[in-house]
Amino acid sequence: MTESHLRPYQNPLIERYASTEMAHLWGPERRISTWRTLWIALAESERELGLPISDQQIEQLREFRTTLNLDVAAKFERIRRHDVMAHVEAYGEQCPDAKPIIHLGATSCFVTDNADLILIREGLRLVARRLAATILCLSEFAQSQRALPCLGFTHLQPAQPTTVGKRCCLWIYDLVLDLHEVEHRIETLCARSAKGTTGTQASFLQLFDGDHAKVRQLESLVAKKIGFDRTYAVTGQTYPRKVDSQILDAISGIAQSLHKTATDLRLLANRKEIEEPYEEKQIGSSAMAYKRNPMRSERICSLARFVMSMQSSPAMTAATQWMERTLDDSANRRLVIPQSFLAIDASLVLMQNVADGLLVYPKTIEKNLLAELPFMATENIMMKGVAAGGDRQELHERIRIHSVEAARRVKVEGEANDLMNRLRGDDAFAKVDLDAATNPLDFVGRAPEQVDEFMAEQIDPIRRQYGDSSDLSVEVTV
Repeated sequence: MTESHLRPYQNPLIERYASTEMAHLWGPERRISTWRTLWIALAESERELGLPISDQQIEQLREFRTTLNLDVAAKFERIRRHDVMAHVEAYGEQCPDAKPIIHLGATSCFVTDNADLILIREGLRLVARRLAATILCLSEFAQSQRALPCLGFTHLQPAQPTTVGKRCCLWIYDLVLDLHEVEHRIETLCARSAKGTTGTQASFLQLFDGDHAKVRQLESLVAKKIGFDRTYAVTGQTYPRKVDSQILDAISGIAQSLHKTATDLRLLANRKEIEEPYEEKQIGSSAMAYKRNPMRSERICSLARFVMSMQSSPAMTAATQWMERTLDDSANRRLVIPQSFLAIDASLVLMQNVADGLLVYPKTIEKNLLAELPFMATENIMMKGVAAGGDRQELHERIRIHSVEAARRVKVEGEANDLMNRLRGDDAFAKVDLDAATNPLDFVGRAPEQVDEFMAEQIDPIRRQYGDSSDLSVEVTV
């Protein structure tokens, strides 16, 4: 096979992971048609404010808004080495009457930055819907397992019991906080609108013969036509790159939450307590046919780690934009912003898919809990022994001796925890109902009720706001 016949590298986010909705959002057709929408909004606004732009010119621009000649633009870009001017010329070929007024008074960032803000806003809205759908899917699981006791862990060491549903609420709440942050970013996103070459609006002031009021009207009109109620108060050539940093912080926050949840699921799969869905013909290992590896959770961690690594780029870009702007942001933003959205979208699709089919093994959960519960129940047992007439200090010493020996048996001999059998054989505890003293539900506190309260206070409002997201694709292709 010759070099010329080899296929070039393809982005796995498009080929394997991201949804069609997010992939199309960041595709060239959507971007360039958005540029043309901006040129139309600018021309319409300038005409409304008195510039000599005809209805025919506007109609011609509208006619070819989505009829793109990307091949023509590519030829111009090879000559001009400037993507925006290449598309101005390509659009002008289709709209000869309107060619003189395309991009009138604007700088390149009028289309590039405003288009980015439009696409970012739509991307955030899609992320919010996927995030809500994932939250609701996990919430159904949490409610179904609200009262199933399981061993709790601190320091990854056995700790006071909780319930499977309450633990799931910990995962969900992280995502709820992320959703609030994404919503905040959507609400505070503004348009750059018509700010001019260095943000001074000098070119527009010249177009309107020094009429400051009309320049301000132009800025407001364009913003409204592209769906924004507000514009950034001041800008240089670009909208503040601080905004990109804040948006990537929010997206990275989702990745952090998903990574934590997926890691917990991987640990629980190791304990054989909970597993992600496993398809009939799925292969877990090429060599070990018996394995059921948590491959989707592992992929979530992998993609989430990639998203978290992207967080630093917009922060560094914001920190190094000299004066009114430098162009070292451009190539970086072309990579970081779309790929962060694509990767977090893919991670959310995977998490929703996993949450929708989680497998729970109550018997194993009970077995693992009961192996540790006797140690945790000792205080309860001691208090019941005192209530039955025993001496606290004597009971404490008897429990200590039995506990040390039971722990040695578990760790040194690899045997089962026999603490309860030891206590049953000790006359000091003859009057204590040891079975009642080790009922797992007596050790989970308010965990089931906390699940109910969490659903009512945190999840029901999300359900009312976002409702059904069944129109979103959740297919996992590999």
